Amino acid sequence: MDLNEAIITRRRRVPLPEQVPGDGVVVVRQLDAALVSAGFKLSRALFEDLAARETGQVIEIGIVVLHAARKMAGDHVQHNPYFRDFPFNVPATLEFWAELVERALAVGIVPGRGVYVEIGDGELVEAGSLLSLPGYGTVQHTYEDMLAAHEALAASAGDRVTLLHKGGTAREEAQALYLELAGSTVPLAGEDLDLLAALAVECAAGPQPGRIPVRENRAAINKVALADGRPLLADTVTDVLRLAAAVSGGDVTLETTTKFRSFARAERRTVLGTLNSIVDGSAAKLTDVPRHAEQWKRLGERLHPHEHGQFPQAQRVFAVARGEERVSSLAARAEGHFRSGETAQAARRLADAPGMLFRSLDRLLRGASLAERASVLDTAAQAAPAVSGRVLLSAREHFQNRATDTGAGLPRIFANRKGRAWVMPETRTGIDAGVRRDVLAMLDEAVAARFPEGGRLIVDPAMLGVAVPLSGKPAAPGLGVMPRGSVSDVVPGEQDVLSFFVYWRQRQRRTDYDLSALMVTADFTRSDFVSWQAYHSADAAVTYSGDITDAPNGATEFISCDLRRMSMPVVIPQVNIYSGEPFDEAAEAFFGYMLRGSSQKGAPFEAATVRMKSDLRGAGRVALPVAFLRGEDGRWRAKWLHFYLKGRPTMNVVQGNKLSTSLLARTVIERDYLRVGYLAGLMGARTSDGAFVTAPTPKDLAVSAQDAPGAVTYIGLDRPEGLPADAAVFTLANLGGLIPA
Repeated sequence: MDLNEAIITRRRRVPLPEQVPGDGVVVVRQLDAALVSAGFKLSRALFEDLAARETGQVIEIGIVVLHAARKMAGDHVQHNPYFRDFPFNVPATLEFWAELVERALAVGIVPGRGVYVEIGDGELVEAGSLLSLPGYGTVQHTYEDMLAAHEALAASAGDRVTLLHKGGTAREEAQALYLELAGSTVPLAGEDLDLLAALAVECAAGPQPGRIPVRENRAAINKVALADGRPLLADTVTDVLRLAAAVSGGDVTLETTTKFRSFARAERRTVLGTLNSIVDGSAAKLTDVPRHAEQWKRLGERLHPHEHGQFPQAQRVFAVARGEERVSSLAARAEGHFRSGETAQAARRLADAPGMLFRSLDRLLRGASLAERASVLDTAAQAAPAVSGRVLLSAREHFQNRATDTGAGLPRIFANRKGRAWVMPETRTGIDAGVRRDVLAMLDEAVAARFPEGGRLIVDPAMLGVAVPLSGKPAAPGLGVMPRGSVSDVVPGEQDVLSFFVYWRQRQRRTDYDLSALMVTADFTRSDFVSWQAYHSADAAVTYSGDITDAPNGATEFISCDLRRMSMPVVIPQVNIYSGEPFDEAAEAFFGYMLRGSSQKGAPFEAATVRMKSDLRGAGRVALPVAFLRGEDGRWRAKWLHFYLKGRPTMNVVQGNKLSTSLLARTVIERDYLRVGYLAGLMGARTSDGAFVTAPTPKDLAVSAQDAPGAVTYIGLDRPEGLPADAAVFTLANLGGLIPA
């Protein structure tokens, strides 16, 4: 991706070259009109700046801006459903198949033996025969024919409008984005980590971040520093191992083994010298080595530490990896206290590693006697200032979901960085209600103390239900993408049609993705589905657009939900890989959803109605991006999942994953995630107003921002107009910045 395009996508700011004066008003108006059709608009300041430029320069800028905007909404490709009139005139499933068979027999084609798939109530269909029928899985009309069959979209006040703002020069914007990503307090998604690596090269000569909390980010930046001969930023031996993985093109998370490349002699001196200083400063750092012993052994073969006698402490790292020198880790020493029943002593031992102490706090409190609990809590409170904000917030979310009775809590959910997850029943002893209350109070106090005092905090109410992004890993960056566990209103105003879609384009081999939806009752006891095996739901409220089985030039499948007629209150979209390339191998793959009023008409895909669009990636064969829920108040809301089920190697269908999908979705739906509203409450209590101010409209925002006592901080879905130039702004793109260091 071009860096200017990445900046527009990530920051909603348009980098601008030195101005060539002129009269570009006409072209700017045309650009603004084109952007509106995709759901975007130029801010007033950006419009005025472009209007004062020479026409040719405006066109050059506009091409980049329009392409970036359309790609954000998924409007850079053509979306053509199998059935031309979708969501209307979609035939009944079996009638459609029967018609295809009749056509095949009429020209002398007899369907062959295939693989049978159950479509419900014990009924089987021959999947192989379907794929062999002429016309099945291939769109039979042109994109232009499809557009001609639909009325034009009627504009609505409820359509999405995302502002694009005036930026500085390309270098200034790249530098600002570099510092933002490098200083992130949460691990970045893979796409953002790649962007950081590119920016680290681009911004090597500019200002560098004073602090890089996330170790993977350090590896990306240290890679550039090593190439430039600059000192490395590393305070643990594992930082050095991550660097070696980064320069070798391997996995900086260290979850998979890297094949290390050869290092030049100058590089070896830098790496070994850094290791030497780390261990020389604290021999306890060696306790991190055994966890990755095999990778250290492989790295030693490339670094030749025995040739560098001036670095004896670095040589100890490889001696530990080979088992020639033994070290006792802090965790092992604490485990000895646990086995001896010395819980308070275990807490004091873990206080030397405050993060580990807080990750072990549940176990400590469960194992502590009544007399020891106060000591454990006191040890934790004293260690809290040295714990990262992300660990404090993770502990807060954990304990607010913790049951006070044995086995009475919600199922436990475990998710890794790739979006894979598993669920287990709660079997641990409950936490005493009073102790739980004291832990939550201690955590609240520790987090609140990290926020500055004074100023004014303004919050868009739409952000209050957004989950605090304790990790950026599971969710790919995109338009309107919220962290796992977030809750957002789906239907504002008169919009009563919810549609979701998947687009994919295969790279090398025939690839068939299937969009499906599982609908369940509130108690998850009854279900229905739509997919290529059932084009309509039982209540006729949900309709599938038809099965496309090959995508050399791209393909889109849709599901449309008439929310007025929905009988099931839970809808769980999923994308199944039936055959072909995984999500992260396809040339392109993304999911999104749209909202519109039934009176708006329009084509199946209308960019201005897209509320969310996100790339699909990961090794799982079944993607679960989000669930839609109808509350007791009748309002529909989204709860974000971001899961990838392992699935089967081929022929994944919605019924085959019904139990695992339902269990995962229900666990996330019932779990109480830590939300922005929690942080806003703590931050607001320390402002000059004593609470945060909500600003649901631009007019409210202007009133709230003017005459603010001190600095203004704004939290919203996107940056609006009317904010002071020096306001601190937190949107979905940089929400992790809210987490205190």
